[in-house]
Amino acid sequence: MSTSRTAGATPEEPSGSWDAVAELPPSAKLVAKVLEYEGTRTQNQLAEETLLPERTVRYALNRLEDVGVVDSRFSFTDARKRIYRLTIE
Repeated sequence: MSTSRTAGATPEEPSGSWDAVAELPPSAKLVAKVLEYEGTRTQNQLAEETLLPERTVRYALNRLEDVGVVDSRFSFTDARKRIYRLTIE
């Protein structure tokens, strides 16, 4: 897993854009598009909707977080789960 970020992207102020997503693997692009169309989702929901393995979805989400286009928070209904949302418009 990579922890590097693109220039200008910090945890406080994500500066990601669709240009940053264009450089990512196809799985990350698919996950980003599902989040764009469907809104917030858990990792399991993303795996079901994309038909990708959970491990691939996890990798895609990490890559999307690295470039600052996705953020996550804990679910209020189940603190074991995280909710992911796209931060670009």
